Amino acid sequence: MVHYPAWDQDEARSIVSSLAHLEGATLPILHALQEEFGYVDPQAVPLIAEALNLSRADVHGTISFYHDFRTAPPPRKIVKLCRAEACQAQGCETLVEDLAREHGIVVDSHHGNQDAVVETVYCLGNCALGPSALVEGELIGRVDADRIAALCGARQ
Repeated sequence: MVHYPAWDQDEARSIVSSLAHLEGATLPILHALQEEFGYVDPQAVPLIAEALNLSRADVHGTISFYHDFRTAPPPRKIVKLCRAEACQAQGCETLVEDLAREHGIVVDSHHGNQDAVVETVYCLGNCALGPSALVEGELIGRVDADRIAALCGARQ
């Protein structure tokens, strides 16, 4: 688990100014902010807009377009669940339904328990052992709803 520093407006301003010279700097800046703080605080939008001579709407649109950018601190744990074709053939969609029905865990929802979330990815390269999940860099094959819930710290 990665521990991020608290959002710091001065540090964010420094990151923005250090990358503003790049062509197409919006994405490198957003990635750098998220790498530093674990998310892109909404306070960064006017900083980026001013530095790059963009509208706030343009910056916000970029953040909201890409699914990997967070606008709130990340949960304690992120479980990435493969939902590509091979894992679908091995029952990952049933697993997703079981997670919601039996454990109250909704995949790709950033609401509710923020200690852990389950996010969709498309292919972890473990097709023969699907459905597969990735947790803190560890690839896990043949997962079921109970295993995912346990990884999220949910009570069974």
